[in-house]
Formats: sequence, C-alpha cells, structure tokens
Amino acid sequence: MDSRWRIAPADFEDPRLLDLLGLHLEAMRRWSPPDSVHALDPSGLQTAGVTLFVLWDGETLLAMGALKTSADGVGEIKSMRTHPDHLGRGAARAMLEHLIAEARQAGCVRVSLETGSGEAFEPALNLYRRRGFRHGAAFAGYEATDFNQFLHLDLTPD
Repeated sequence: MDSRWRIAPADFEDPRLLDLLGLHLEAMRRWSPPDSVHALDPSGLQTAGVTLFVLWDGETLLAMGALKTSADGVGEIKSMRTHPDHLGRGAARAMLEHLIAEARQAGCVRVSLETGSGEAFEPALNLYRRRGFRHGAAFAGYEATDFNQFLHLDLTPD
C-alpha cells in the first residue's frame, strides 16, 4: 500500500462517500438481475456487525469496502468499490488486504463473498482469485443462481 494512503472507518455524513456508494449501487443494479442485487445501501452498512472502511489519499477518496462478521466465524466482504477515477492504482488490493486483516483480528476462520458473473465482475473476480479465494458453496442464506458466485478464503493456520 502506498505510504501516503490511510484506511479508516467510514463517515456516513461525508458526501464523497455517499457519491461512491451511489455509484456502487447503480452499477450493481445495472449489471445484476433485479433479484440478485445484494449490495448494501447506507442503512445496511450501518447495522450491527458491519463496518465500512474507506481508503484515502490525502483528501481524495480512492475506495471503500465493508466487512460483515457473524457468530459462526465467517467474515463477509460487502460493497467493495474503487472510485472510477482511481482504478489501476492498487486501491482495491489494499482494501482487500485490510478487510482480511480485520477479519483475522475479529477471529474469523473464513472470509467469504457473493458476487455476480459477467464482464463487469471480472476485474474483481481476478483480484479475489489472485489473493487465493476459491469458488464454493452458497453461504449466509444466499441462494445460488446462474448469475451469482461464491468465493471463500480459509483463514485457519496451516
């Protein structure tokens, strides 16, 4: 991660964050079937067990990502998005590493995520696969469809 960057819990009053959340939700609705949009809106991101983090370069918002923890020891990655003006700088990789570290610190034994299929989802899927996430079964009440996919990263020591 670039030494000038910092990751902090989100301030839901910040209009820059609200704009990025809006872009994220718009994209998820555009590229997903209506019954397969599982992205959290601001109220969903402010519920118990969910923490939204933001990645800053000075006063510039680069990316966001949320971690939802559950009693079964599974951390779920939610609402990861890099601002379109900052793609290709490593912000998504830095955010993913932060979320994995947060999951470990919270005692999670696995990190999982649900995402879609198709060209719009390939950059994120490539990031997750490169980090070691593997395809697996549905979790946390999700139902498998032809559109969605589930990826998991085991955090238990070897």
